Amino acid sequence: KGTLTGHSSLVLSVAFSPDGKTLASGSSDKTVKLWDLSGGTPVEKGTLKGHSEAVSSVAWNHDGSLLASGSYDGTVRLWTPDGQEKGTLRGHSAAVNSVAFSPDSKYVASGSGAFGRSDNSVRIWEVATGKEVCSLKGHDCPVLSVAYSPDGKFVASASGDIYGNGGTNCVKIWNVETMEEKCTLTGHS
Repeated sequence: KGTLTGHSSLVLSVAFSPDGKTLASGSSDKTVKLWDLSGGTPVEKGTLKGHSEAVSSVAWNHDGSLLASGSYDGTVRLWTPDGQEKGTLRGHSAAVNSVAFSPDSKYVASGSGAFGRSDNSVRIWEVATGKEVCSLKGHDCPVLSVAYSPDGKFVASASGDIYGNGGTNCVKIWNVETMEEKCTLTGHS
């Protein structure tokens, strides 16, 4: 359909809304842009401002009624499709590198970590209250990606030694009910 321009710096993440009519893009310009794809030509329909550092990850919930954005400022922000901020989730002590909603949209997971900062955790947040449900710790490197299983019973988190400090490149699978690590998958070098 065309090239979407509007960010003033690197675009780090993109996500389609479930109906495919809106694209969210997160950038190192500290903004999220929403793009209307419903017509013949894509149109910018809003710029979401609030993060104080780069926006590293964006994700929609299952019905497109909420968008989560993770940032190097250590926060997750929740937005409506029309660009209204619904809340800020604070608790990480390093960059948020990835966000993902549970299949029922009741929870959002965030993965964190950065060079010289030892957060390296996955946090689970209750969307309705904005409260942290738990912090899953066990990675010795930044958590770069998080994902829920389709049934919502597990969260997978990926971490990597992106700085060459001898850390473990791995995937951990967490049981959401018990808040415990189910297993660690290694093999990436």
